[in-house]
Amino acid sequence: MTKPQPHFGDMPPEEFRRHGYAIVDWIADYFERIEEFPVLSQIEPDSLRNNLPRVAPEQGEDFGEVLKDMDRLILPAVTHWNHPNFHGLFSTSTSSVGVFGEMFTAAFDMKAMLWRTSPASTELEDVVLDWLRQMMSLPDHFEGIIYDTASVSTMHAIAAARERANLNIREQGMSGRDDLPLLRVYCSEHVHSSIDKACITLGLGTGSLRKIACNERFEMIPEELADAIEEDVEAGFHPICVIPTIGTTSTSSVDPVDAVADICEKYGIWLHVDAAYAGSAAIVPELQHYFKGCERADSIVTNPHKWLFTPFDLSVLYCRDLSVMKQAFSLVAEYLKTSDENTVKNGMDYGIQLGRRFRALKLWFVIRYFGRDGLTARIREHCRLAQLFASWVEDSPDFELMAPVPFALVCFRANPRVDDSHVSSPPVSKGRLSDEEVDTLNERTMNEINASGEAYLSHTKLNGKFTLRLSVGSIRVEQRHLEKVWKLLNESVART
Repeated sequence: MTKPQPHFGDMPPEEFRRHGYAIVDWIADYFERIEEFPVLSQIEPDSLRNNLPRVAPEQGEDFGEVLKDMDRLILPAVTHWNHPNFHGLFSTSTSSVGVFGEMFTAAFDMKAMLWRTSPASTELEDVVLDWLRQMMSLPDHFEGIIYDTASVSTMHAIAAARERANLNIREQGMSGRDDLPLLRVYCSEHVHSSIDKACITLGLGTGSLRKIACNERFEMIPEELADAIEEDVEAGFHPICVIPTIGTTSTSSVDPVDAVADICEKYGIWLHVDAAYAGSAAIVPELQHYFKGCERADSIVTNPHKWLFTPFDLSVLYCRDLSVMKQAFSLVAEYLKTSDENTVKNGMDYGIQLGRRFRALKLWFVIRYFGRDGLTARIREHCRLAQLFASWVEDSPDFELMAPVPFALVCFRANPRVDDSHVSSPPVSKGRLSDEEVDTLNERTMNEINASGEAYLSHTKLNGKFTLRLSVGSIRVEQRHLEKVWKLLNESVART
C-alpha cells in the first residue's frame, strides 16, 4: 500500500484567500478603531516573552490559531505609532495604500541588486524619485537612490564625501597609514545621533566630528563653522563634509544652508543636507523658503516614511553626482556580471547592500492615490495644527514656548505661576518654581500622560532645560486630538 505523500509547497490558494481576506478586514478594523487602544503599550517588560513557548512548534499550526494570537498576544504589546495621539519623537504614519504596496512587495520578493533581477523595482525607483524631486522643487541634476533609513543614507553620503576627497581609502583603508590626516565632518550641536554613528562605522571616529555652536533659534552659526574649518585646515586636518539640518531632531530648527553652501564651495567640501524629517514639507509652496540653498548641495536625504504617509522603511538620498557613490561602492563579483551592465542601472552599485527591497512601489502607490495636492493639504494641515497648539502655549500663563515652530513640532514646557508659600525653600520670586522644580514637573507630567495611554509625548533638553516635544504627523490626526492633549497637560499641571 502506498504511503501518503507529505505535503510540500506553500499554503493552498483557497486557504491563502480566506486568511488574506480576514487579515485585510483585521487591518481595516484596526485603523477604524485605533483610538480605542492606549497609545503606548501597557505591558511590563518580558510579558510577551513569558507568554510565548520557549521552543518552536514541531508540527505546523492552523493559521487561524496564529491569527487569534495577534489579538491575544501581539496587539497588547504594540505601541501604536499610527495613533492620532502619538506625538512623540517625530510622528510617522502609514496610509492604507502604503500597506497595499507592502503587500505586493512581499509577494514579489524581488531582490533589486541588478536591473536584470528586478526591472520593475529599478525603473520604478528612478521614476518615482524623479516625481518626488520635482515635487520638492529640486534641480534636475539630482538623482535619487532608496535606502532604508536616514542613518544609512547619511552614512553613504559621508562615504561619498570621503571618496571624493581622493585619499585612496577604498583600496588602502585608513588604519596603519601615517600619510592620512585627521578627516573632519562638521554639523550643528543639535545634529541627529546617526551622524556620530556614521563616523564610527566609517572608521572616522567621533573625534573626527566637530559640532558647531547654534544661535538662540538653535540654528548652526555659519561664522562659527567658517572659523572651525579655517582652524582645522591650519592644523593640517582635512575637512570632507558639512551636514546642515533642515528640521533638527530636538526642535525642527533650520540651519542656514545657503550660507553653509558658500563656505563649502570656498573650501571644496561636500555639502550634505539632512532633511530626513522636514524634506516632505518641501512639496508645500509656502514652506519652500526653508529649503533655500538645497539646490547647491552635493547630497540631500529625506524620509517619506516620516511625513509622507509611506510605511517604514523608505529613505531617499539625492546626489548631485551619483557616480561618486558608485565609485565608492561598486564591486561586481563574477556571478553578478551581466552583458547589459554598462547600459543599465544596477542598484547594488550604490551602497553596501547587495539585495534591496522593492520599496519604490509603496511610495508610487501613495503619490498616485493622494496626488501632490492631497499630500500638500495634509502636511499644510499638520503645520496649522502645530501652530494652533503653539498659540495655546503662548497664551497660557502656565506654559512657555521653548523654540520656534517652522514645521509641525512644538517644543514647550509647563512653568506655572504658583503661590510663593507653596514653593520649597528658598523662596522663589515672582511666584515661579525653580528650574529644578520645573524640570521635575515637566518630566512627571510627560510620564503621567504617557503611562495613561491617552497620548504620547517625548522630550529633549534645550539650554539645559527639560523640554516637552509634541509632534503632529499622523494621517489620522484632527484638531480634537490636540485639544485632548492640551486638556491632559493642563489637568496634570493643575494637580501640582
